[in-house]
Amino acid sequence: MKTQISIFFALLFMVFSCSKNSSKDQTPPIAKTPESIEFYFPPAGSNEWETSSISELGWDTDAEQPLLDFLEEKGTKGFLLLKDGRIVIEAYFNGSDASSSNTWNSAGKTLSAFTVGLAQQEGFLSLEDSSSGYLGRGWSSLNPGEEAKITIKHHITMTTGLDYNVTNQNCTDAECLDFLNEPGSFWYYHNAAYTLNHAIVESAVGEDYDSYFDTKLKNAIGMDGSWVQLGYLRIYFSTARSMARFGLLNLNKGKWEDTQLLTDASFFNEMTTTSQDLNKAYGYLWWLNGKDSFKSPGSELAFPGKLIPNAPDDLIAGLGKNDQKLHIIPSEGLVLVRMGDDAGESLLGPSSFDNELWGKINALIN
Repeated sequence: MKTQISIFFALLFMVFSCSKNSSKDQTPPIAKTPESIEFYFPPAGSNEWETSSISELGWDTDAEQPLLDFLEEKGTKGFLLLKDGRIVIEAYFNGSDASSSNTWNSAGKTLSAFTVGLAQQEGFLSLEDSSSGYLGRGWSSLNPGEEAKITIKHHITMTTGLDYNVTNQNCTDAECLDFLNEPGSFWYYHNAAYTLNHAIVESAVGEDYDSYFDTKLKNAIGMDGSWVQLGYLRIYFSTARSMARFGLLNLNKGKWEDTQLLTDASFFNEMTTTSQDLNKAYGYLWWLNGKDSFKSPGSELAFPGKLIPNAPDDLIAGLGKNDQKLHIIPSEGLVLVRMGDDAGESLLGPSSFDNELWGKINALIN
């Protein structure tokens, strides 16, 4: 099985490499967004949202319809493209509309990372704390000494060292969590290790996770949606506009209008840059473009090259199973949201769809 997975990702990398070479002359130069730019923020509790047109931005209007056709063909339900906070394109397909609630899948990991940052800045926890202090001793099958070495930071960087060679990698029962590697010595996309962040935050803040999340993040920026328990996993569901709101918050480095929600600038920087040397394309539950190598879910291999060759190097992303996408490009002032069914590969996070999509976006904004 491991061999099949490795072969699949090797082929996927070849697709990326070919796309990179064929699109080298098509990728637009990165235009730095001035630090003084004033982003627009849609008001909470309202459908009001200012727009910008493709023509007034000087983009190619002829490239819009091919992009929309591509999105519909690939099973998209909701798509938004923001420029400096204003909607440039908003489109719904395949029986969906603006009020439809869709799954974030693992793109919702970014919500959890942000929430951990909020809890740390309020003094409820520290990333260097042993997770046993919040989960209680015996949360795993490790001996007490091994368990104590795993920190919250290991949970949000996928470096706990827990054994992922289990029947159900989502299982958070103690018998599913055993030792494989020293914490911090190996990177593997292990959902169970991530999911425990919710229990860690809940224990640290002393209240229900959803209540804390709603008060500190969701309501503060006017998001809708909710966390839903599906087996061992907790999945966020919301409208596409709510995902775009969260994207805009992170485009503005944790600040919504005049309110700095995430005041810990160091945490935000660490969250959105390489968090360890084992997978350069991974921050704190965020995917990063522009690195010289990357690892993907389901594989132990590191592939040379950028995660999304067609996209700007400074792109950060929340990437969920079946092509749920939240792309943020600070240099361009862009937020891109794509929700829907898988585009053809049914992968856990990154897929060739990211690169194909950016081929269409480049044609639009070039």
